[in-house]
Amino acid sequence: MSGNIQLLNEALATAKAENRAALVGYLPAGFPSVDEGTAAAIAMVEGGCDIVEIGLPHSDPVLDGPVIQTADDIALRGGVKIVDVVRTVGEVHAATGAPVLCMTYWNPVDRHGAERFAEELADAGGAGCILPDLPVEESAGWRAAAERHGLATVFVVAPSSRDERLAKITAAGSGFVYAASLMGVTGTRASVGAQAADLVRRTRASTDLPVCVGLGVSNAEQAAEVAGFADGVIVGSAFVKRLLDAPDTQSGIAAVRGLAGELATGVRKR
Repeated sequence: MSGNIQLLNEALATAKAENRAALVGYLPAGFPSVDEGTAAAIAMVEGGCDIVEIGLPHSDPVLDGPVIQTADDIALRGGVKIVDVVRTVGEVHAATGAPVLCMTYWNPVDRHGAERFAEELADAGGAGCILPDLPVEESAGWRAAAERHGLATVFVVAPSSRDERLAKITAAGSGFVYAASLMGVTGTRASVGAQAADLVRRTRASTDLPVCVGLGVSNAEQAAEVAGFADGVIVGSAFVKRLLDAPDTQSGIAAVRGLAGELATGVRKR
């Protein structure tokens, strides 16, 4: 079975045709447990997410904030393994039909074997992989494996990326470009939003790939703001926080579904 990069491309194209940004939701696998995490990810799609990212929990998630670090720690203490991550991807895709990607640091993939990981992810129906810490210069082996198995390789760009660097990163990627920035810090929101918009503009100058922004978006108003300049709005910590703050898992899953609905309304207000 080949992966679902085509399904990912179609989801992004459909959102564009509807003159809106795509809504991308993230949750780490194994949080609160493997089955409960799968149910929560399915609820994100039921609420209105177009695309799902399933995180592979890592003991040192250097690019993630404290909310996702807490969830990763819970998942790891629960014994989550790569097989559980792949199973989560497969079950969410099978239940929803949505494109599902895995977001992971490179070390676990390297240890598992790039070819083996790509094959297993594709066999589960995965659409691709987001690899935030894999340098483009060291990615040829992974990209070849991903291409063989019909998977997208999504790279991350940041406001600090120079234009020449953006061109090199976007030329190597597929599916979409993940533009990482920050938002929601008191007193800096306007300037940070402008910085993210500038990053999207500069990234688009070097590629025809859609540019999706991960910004710490947590409500419909912020989703609408980012949707005004990006092809996709990526939300992770806000979903994780709904699960962390809930009195029980079923309430948390309902809260995740509700937040997805609010955000889906937001991305349609661009």
